[in-house]
Amino acid sequence: MQIPNKLKLNYSIRFLFCLLFLAMIACDTDEDKKGRFLLKGNEKLESDDPKGAMTYYAEAIEIDSAFSEAYYNKALAHLQLKQLDESIADLSLAIRYNVNFYDAVFQRGLNYLDNGEFYKAKEDSESLMKIDSSNWKSFFLVGLVEERFKNYPGALTAFQEASHLAPDNSDLLVNQATVYYYQKDFEKAMAILEDAEKINPEEANLYNLRSMILFDQQNYQAALQAVEKAIQWNNRQAYYYNNKGLYLLFLDQPEEGLELINQSIQMDSKNPFALRNKGIYYVIKGDKTSALQYLDDLAKDYPDMELVQEYVQKAKSL
Repeated sequence: MQIPNKLKLNYSIRFLFCLLFLAMIACDTDEDKKGRFLLKGNEKLESDDPKGAMTYYAEAIEIDSAFSEAYYNKALAHLQLKQLDESIADLSLAIRYNVNFYDAVFQRGLNYLDNGEFYKAKEDSESLMKIDSSNWKSFFLVGLVEERFKNYPGALTAFQEASHLAPDNSDLLVNQATVYYYQKDFEKAMAILEDAEKINPEEANLYNLRSMILFDQQNYQAALQAVEKAIQWNNRQAYYYNNKGLYLLFLDQPEEGLELINQSIQMDSKNPFALRNKGIYYVIKGDKTSALQYLDDLAKDYPDMELVQEYVQKAKSL
């Protein structure tokens, strides 16, 4: 029986489609597969699903155990979950397989600082300078490290160099102002914050730092207004609520202050300043035992923390 021409054409198309499909399967290399897993992980990460993202990154790493980009992105997912040690471990693997992976070295340096591993952060800052000394982030990390070591002149120089390379970055000005704040040069700090506000009036950190300066100047009401502006632009920072709680304590609103301090502790249980403020609250309430429960340990672990020694003495005299 003769097959109609139209039917012959349909068979030919189906046959060709099958060949193309088989060719696609054959061409679907490990490189393609791991790339797709990486993209799917990134989509999950962008949609605020870090656990889902890590599943895809793990699939990519199973295909290629030296896939540095997957380790890096997986580290960012751990960071979203506040899993610093796990994040550092993945960043270290990313760097092992790509020794000049700039972003991974930078992020690991930041993680080390947050984890209290200052000397390791210093090593990463030195590595960044070797990889790319023309990038503002290199000087930024150097500045943060020097600040933690209380080398304020070195920190200020690094932040100024970073700001020179990225003049539109208001955060770098806030870091310079922070150094002046630590040195108790409030006038210079305030002037730099004015410049930062001109660049980015929505920069929450500048309002928080301004509130801290105003508090040290005993202008508690203005400090409260400034930190409220910080919260307006970023309501996810525990230490903003802690600072607001402290200011309310000094404005004779202890219960409202305690509520915010407790909120801050729920957001970040490792913040010693929040524990200090809770101790101050109990001094204000005349509860010697509860006050010393918080302040005695802080006096031993953080002897230079402002207000701690003063309020230990006040607690003991209750």
